[in-house]
Amino acid sequence: MRAFQNTRIITTNVAQDRLRSIIGERTRNVATEMPNPVLFEPPPSALAPIAKMLAGAVAVIAIFIWLNRPQNISPPTVVASGMPISSSATNQPTPTGKIVVDVEGNVVQPGLQTLPASSRVADAITAAGGLSGPDSAGSINLAQRITDGELIMVGATSATPKETKINLNTATATELDSLPGVGPVMAGRIVAWRDTHQQFHAIEELQEVPGIGPKVFENLKDLVRI
Repeated sequence: MRAFQNTRIITTNVAQDRLRSIIGERTRNVATEMPNPVLFEPPPSALAPIAKMLAGAVAVIAIFIWLNRPQNISPPTVVASGMPISSSATNQPTPTGKIVVDVEGNVVQPGLQTLPASSRVADAITAAGGLSGPDSAGSINLAQRITDGELIMVGATSATPKETKINLNTATATELDSLPGVGPVMAGRIVAWRDTHQQFHAIEELQEVPGIGPKVFENLKDLVRI
């Protein structure tokens, strides 16, 4: 701003000198052409305001040019958002699948067997040591594919898990006694309720037996059937 003030002072002086020169030349020319001219000469006190106005205009133009000068603008830095994707995540090798099955029945070594995921019933029997006797496979489908967690009963009619739920309408008091939370007394009550009502029509009817509340029923509902 100090430079602008110096420029304004210099411009004011130059403008005043220039204005005096112009007015003086005009006065001489008029005096030469017209013997008795009637001239209007502004008083000296008016020169200073005019010069200041010119200097102010020049200063405004200089400021405008300075503000609009070319500038070096650096491009903004773009920050990537989100989680980076690792190329190795899409190229990881697929591990070899394994399954675990329970082979029971007519085999040499019944129990859990670990096999490849594409195994069949025949592979599970071989892993269990083979059949325990001739013609002990029964009608099982040896070519059936097996799945993880499957129970294979060799000698049964199929490779599906055997029924483990107790039938409320055919179970004896001894079988009912084997259920968790059911003792001999509770098993007798279940049989008595069944005899009175002919049979159970829904598992939820167990809650009508004296002594079987919501908590006991919650433990039994997945272990019984009708």
